[in-house]
Amino acid sequence: MFLDILIAIFFIFVGLEITTTLSHPKQIVLPTLAALGGMVLPATIYVTLNPNSPAWATAMPTDLALALGVFALLGKRANPAARIFLLTLAVADDLFSLIVLAIFYGDKLDIAHSASTLGAAALGAILATIPKFPVSKVITLLSPLCTFFVIPVYVIAKLSQGISIESLTSTTSYSLIIARVVGKILGITLFAWLVVKFKIVKLPKGLRLSDIAGVGALAGMGLTVALVISEVAIESEVIQGDVKTGLIISALISGLIGFIWLRSIPVAR
Repeated sequence: MFLDILIAIFFIFVGLEITTTLSHPKQIVLPTLAALGGMVLPATIYVTLNPNSPAWATAMPTDLALALGVFALLGKRANPAARIFLLTLAVADDLFSLIVLAIFYGDKLDIAHSASTLGAAALGAILATIPKFPVSKVITLLSPLCTFFVIPVYVIAKLSQGISIESLTSTTSYSLIIARVVGKILGITLFAWLVVKFKIVKLPKGLRLSDIAGVGALAGMGLTVALVISEVAIESEVIQGDVKTGLIISALISGLIGFIWLRSIPVAR
């Protein structure tokens, strides 16, 4: 019950963020399409390596809190334009993840899961459209609450269950690691390049494809929403343990690659 309340708070925050971000359509085209690429390609890689597995959707979500945490470690070498791109991409990713959850796993959601995920996100979206509702203040309040309390408590509680040494060599685990680490970078960077190449939109001022590749690496860090999807989609506790192992390892690898990559490129002027 306590974890359901925590994840409901998180998804209310997600709903507010999605609605607020979507109110600036010109700014979201590039990161939104890049986010789509960063979901489609990892899922495709995972299904190719592990056909008929119910865990394919866990390869898709990005964890904004983790990605921003690593991004903050860059200090003065952090590109503000890349941070905005990462924020918008992660919000778009959350939206697509909710759509995937509703379409492919809606029949597996019980009342508690429905209320704490899709229902809570819908509530956040509705609140954001109410005139005079203090959206900015609520987001400002919920952002640190989710980052420093809700997400860590939820993730630690979930990761403390069902992980075993055998999970390190499971097909589910290594498929998820490859799908997230490789698929996120390639999918996000490729789709962003195509969008710019075909002149759908231009790169924002100060943002380079090298920055986008680094953001793509950080996007391989995914725990919160991926754990929610895993709990709904997968009945086997063994496979859930394999997913958790894959998510932890891919988050560590992706975070390290993203940090080294973004730190190594020249600071944008």
